[in-house]
Amino acid sequence: MHAFRTQVGLTVTKIIIATVVTYNPNLEELSRLLKALKNQVSHIIVVDNGSAIEVKSFLVNRNDSSVHFLPLNNNLGIATAQNAGIVWSRDNKADYVVLFDQDSEPAPDMIAKLVEATEAMVSQGHKVGAVGPRYMDDRQNNPPPFIRVRGLKLERCACSEPNAIVSVDYLISSGCLIPMATLNAVGDMEDDLFIDYVDIEWGLRAKRFGYQSFGVCNASMRHSLGDYPLKFCGRQIPLHSPLRHYYHFRNAVWLYGQPWLPLNWKIVDAWRLLLKYGFYTLFAKPRLKQFKMMTMGLWHGLRRKMGRLDGY
Repeated sequence: MHAFRTQVGLTVTKIIIATVVTYNPNLEELSRLLKALKNQVSHIIVVDNGSAIEVKSFLVNRNDSSVHFLPLNNNLGIATAQNAGIVWSRDNKADYVVLFDQDSEPAPDMIAKLVEATEAMVSQGHKVGAVGPRYMDDRQNNPPPFIRVRGLKLERCACSEPNAIVSVDYLISSGCLIPMATLNAVGDMEDDLFIDYVDIEWGLRAKRFGYQSFGVCNASMRHSLGDYPLKFCGRQIPLHSPLRHYYHFRNAVWLYGQPWLPLNWKIVDAWRLLLKYGFYTLFAKPRLKQFKMMTMGLWHGLRRKMGRLDGY
């Protein structure tokens, strides 16, 4: 349990449980993440998606009673793994769940800053969906901005002030802190998405139920987005494998078919998806395989063929 000082000077105790999803992790990166989390949360649940690497032995050798291991014995996708951690956290009376990818590293005060921001927003009358940090990718020039859609425009919200709290449509899942009460009201992650758009779908679903998510400018984290960056017109564009792009395009089209999703959001995101389709086909290697997997993703999204793609 962790104690935090509220806006009115009262000290409150919260149970914060971190869910770390692993799949063939770099054990040095995982070790840094667990070390960074040790003094920030009450418990850490490592949910392993069928790694070939022996994650359990690695954790046993660490001899840390605050770290718990939950093997799924197969790659069931990030959404199912996150849900397994959420269920474990719910059973263990968590007030907050904080989600992590295996290659992230939070600053020593990141979670305290996120809880502080949550309490501040609640005190102002907001129903909080999730709060998340700014993240730094060593391969990028600047911290990526927070994202929201206003009308038919995508707004990239950089932090104008160091302590700003920015309202957003969604947050990347890694580093995202969610009140358990919000999860109970909104529901857990969408298993059928498997990977990609999981965080986007949940953030927009939470917003549908009146829960606003926020980016917290004074909370920071190191995180690698994408498999490798492509330098283009002075920018570093994060890229993924053809298989990841399959899920990205399939799940985007599936999301556009949800009747509750606002029309302006569908239009803005679909236009971005079209631009990505052209860009990845021309510049992301291997080009032909990228094209084939994205096209198959579009087709499967239209057909509502969801879950894990067999044979890959």
